[in-house]
Amino acid sequence: MWQNAGFMIKLAWKEKEKKVLAIVLISALLAVASSLINLYISPMILSTVERKAPVSEMIITIILFVTAMMLCQALTAYINSNNLFGRVTVRMMVVKRINNKAMTTSYSNINDEKFIKLLGKSFDTTNSNDKATEAIWGTLESFVTNCLGFLLYLMLLSSVNIFMVAVILITTIIGYYINKKINTYEYVHRDEVADYEKKMQYIRDVVSDYNASKDIRIFGLKAWLEELYAKSMKLYMAFHKRVQCVYIITNIIDIVLAFVRNGIAYIYLINLVLENGLTAAEFLLYFSAVGGFSSWVTGILGNLSTLHKQGLDLSNVRECLEYPEAFKFESGEAITPDNTKKYELKLENVSFRYPESDKDILKSITLTLHPGEKLAVVGLNGAGKTTLVKLMCGYLDPTEGRVLLDGKDIRDYNRRDYYRMFSAVFQEFSLLAGSIAMNVAQTDDNIDMERVKACIADAGLGEKVKSLEKEYETLLNREIYDDAIMLSGGETQRLMLARALYKDAPFIMLDEPTAALDPIAESDMYKKYNDMTKGKSSVYISHRLASTRFCDRIILLEGAGIVEEGTHEDLLKLNGRYAELFGIQSKYYKEGSIENE
Repeated sequence: MWQNAGFMIKLAWKEKEKKVLAIVLISALLAVASSLINLYISPMILSTVERKAPVSEMIITIILFVTAMMLCQALTAYINSNNLFGRVTVRMMVVKRINNKAMTTSYSNINDEKFIKLLGKSFDTTNSNDKATEAIWGTLESFVTNCLGFLLYLMLLSSVNIFMVAVILITTIIGYYINKKINTYEYVHRDEVADYEKKMQYIRDVVSDYNASKDIRIFGLKAWLEELYAKSMKLYMAFHKRVQCVYIITNIIDIVLAFVRNGIAYIYLINLVLENGLTAAEFLLYFSAVGGFSSWVTGILGNLSTLHKQGLDLSNVRECLEYPEAFKFESGEAITPDNTKKYELKLENVSFRYPESDKDILKSITLTLHPGEKLAVVGLNGAGKTTLVKLMCGYLDPTEGRVLLDGKDIRDYNRRDYYRMFSAVFQEFSLLAGSIAMNVAQTDDNIDMERVKACIADAGLGEKVKSLEKEYETLLNREIYDDAIMLSGGETQRLMLARALYKDAPFIMLDEPTAALDPIAESDMYKKYNDMTKGKSSVYISHRLASTRFCDRIILLEGAGIVEEGTHEDLLKLNGRYAELFGIQSKYYKEGSIENE
């Protein structure tokens, strides 16, 4: 709990938002001062009446107390009007760190269910003002206030009777531990409710998704989706009903404990009035102090309970930010891409299986991508083609074996530097909310527009872009920009190819990026891509075997290994599995060119 609070305090200090900490202390002092003024004003006025003091003394007393109270309230209001920005700033710093972790963490962590859950919980802890990363400042302010008030009232009441103080402390501590148990219960079952929320959010996303809207209508999925949503909502509400029942029981226990401690204190004070001659002003002072002391103690325990709950949330953030990295980054050896150099990439006895799986996707793969070689990787769905490319790109590390760049294990390199060695286009890609030029250059600064235009033209998208009103400055993503356009699937894939060309890295990796194109267009695009990347080492993946026949070498993946290897002609002469698959597809081909599909 305190480590997590300390994490936020250190962050505010490190990021030069010390005023957030100062406001916590100043606000606490003002709150305690206001409480003391309220505590003493009535007894002081009553004392002047008991002493039959002059009216002028009574008026001066009232004026002094009221002025002090107004001053405290004015200062508090001023501070409250200026404390929000600093607290939001610190929360945004946490968001920035989480975003940075999500974007730079080892790719293997993205496939780690534990990390993904932590990432989701971390974002949830930062997505509003009442979440722990911002709300903790209000809790700390209240805690400091309650502690200061507790100490002052403790000194006051200890002079009356220490037993009374002990009763108040014991009953409130019992209440605290009960509340702590409830918070722990809710936290332990947090994943349960998160699953319900995730399912409901998924259904909401599907209902509002443009692409899914066609399926919902043509297949009549409305009733089915409504039923799924209703089931998840029912379970979600049942969980919260259980939690609320537990809270009701806890509140009843709190009421009973408060009745016991306050009852004992009040009985004792009344006895002092009757037997020890306690004055009316003193009785009023101690009577108010008992209630105040009880409130301070209850407040402290409530703050501790809240801090415990917020600490559990913040522990997710810290665990996410500190999640171990499988790859070396800044600690690895630097490497700079050099297009004038000839690189050799080798997989040495590589095996790979995903976490929590007992089956190897790839087994004992030994493969060398020679400088300037065009390599095609073919095979049925699930054969491990994409996994192989991800291993070569350094997104994944082998379970066994090594990936070598010019004879050196890539695990020794700064992985971010290593990524710059590759221009890759995968089946799944993303368009950024920005201009076409920005999506090609992958930056908003120092865009080489002539190069952008050339790459777009080479990718076969030049005429389309020129036909647009804003041409290369045309915006994409209608969710962000009202005047954005939507590219077709084929146009989007051509844009991704232009992006790969613009990067101009030593290695080119194409993982079926032309799947949305028709067979003729795919074959033409691959051949054109081959012409545009002369001298570069390239890997092409396609389920259409004729599309990659121009490659220097073709490997066929099956059963977690390489079963056949050679040129297109060699593999046909072998009359093995490749020839069989090509024969199945041959009805779509005519004299080596794709005719239809």
